[in-house]
Amino acid sequence: MRKSIFYSAEYSNLIADNPAKKLNAKGGTPKKDKNVLSDEQAKLLLNTVRDLPPYVFVMIGLYAGLRREEILALKWDCVFLEGAVPYISVRRAWRSEHNRPVVSTELKTKAAKRDVPIPKCLADCLREEKEKTASEYVIADSNGDPLADSQFRRIWNYIKIRSTKERTIYRFVNGQAIKKQFKPEPGQKCVNRDHITYCLDFDVTPHLLRHTYITNLIHAGVDPKTVQYLAGHENSKVTMDIYAKVKYNKPEQLSAVVNGALNPLRE
Repeated sequence: MRKSIFYSAEYSNLIADNPAKKLNAKGGTPKKDKNVLSDEQAKLLLNTVRDLPPYVFVMIGLYAGLRREEILALKWDCVFLEGAVPYISVRRAWRSEHNRPVVSTELKTKAAKRDVPIPKCLADCLREEKEKTASEYVIADSNGDPLADSQFRRIWNYIKIRSTKERTIYRFVNGQAIKKQFKPEPGQKCVNRDHITYCLDFDVTPHLLRHTYITNLIHAGVDPKTVQYLAGHENSKVTMDIYAKVKYNKPEQLSAVVNGALNPLRE
């Protein structure tokens, strides 16, 4: 009731800012809005990690929307590439126990069990990867086994180290470690590693890939129930409440969307 009063006062221009807009009606601290990769950022990320260990993981996250635990548990017996419609069947989940990988058929929810059709770019990527590996796992260590948590973090570091995010570095002067904050500039060479360039001026997490996939489906006009199924959510309210955010908010970015939606009304 009190929250509605503040909204009414803001709508009537009686107050400039609504102090209750971030309050959660169910109590507790509301979740922060999640970012999403723009098309340009996704392209830059893929170009940056191409031929590097995280590439296949990033492709699956961006083009199939699987959770991290679903990707790390994915076996080739659940990747169907030869039919008219290539798809991934989600049937297993990964977890870490004392830094040891455990793969089981116990998924996050019943809705997580699903068959996800994949676009040609991901199907081609997986075909190429399958030709190079003898492991039954799509993402595997050098022995063909599923990754331990520490191994995955080392793989993900290929992305983190190319970020322009501020970090702490240490300089050794007369045998003493001097701590210093360092903010790389895009295009700058990595400290002590000339073959690495700082180029990712945005944060990337494993879940951000999945979030981008789901958001792209919504903004492409895919109906909520279909998005819910492809995402493996138990209900569409979760899908729309969490993921249906504005992808673009500048006039030049929104123009094509608005015109494409409204032009038929004038015919």
